[in-house]
Amino acid sequence: MSPEVDDDAFRRGAAYLKAMAHPLRLAVLTELTDGPRCVHELVDATGATQPLVSQHLRVLRSADLLVAERRGREVVYSIVDSHIHHIVLDAVEHAASEGTQHEHHVHDAH
Repeated sequence: MSPEVDDDAFRRGAAYLKAMAHPLRLAVLTELTDGPRCVHELVDATGATQPLVSQHLRVLRSADLLVAERRGREVVYSIVDSHIHHIVLDAVEHAASEGTQHEHHVHDAH
């Protein structure tokens, strides 16, 4: 375990995980692991509406998982640091591999 993990670190970690705990927010974060994106790019990538993507971006920003930078008329979002990047990719990759393993177990049981 990391040095000096206290109750406050556990609370903040739980808040990060809670903010990530929605399929669309996880999809947005996954898109952002490839680099910064503006809202319309996230809308195109996720297939969600612009208001819905914006709502979830607000949740992620308020949890300090994203940073936003204005570039002309657009706001570009990016993941705050490499730790969040790894958590997101590891969670999605693990879920994808678990789904494949689950299918094999179901077929083996028959």
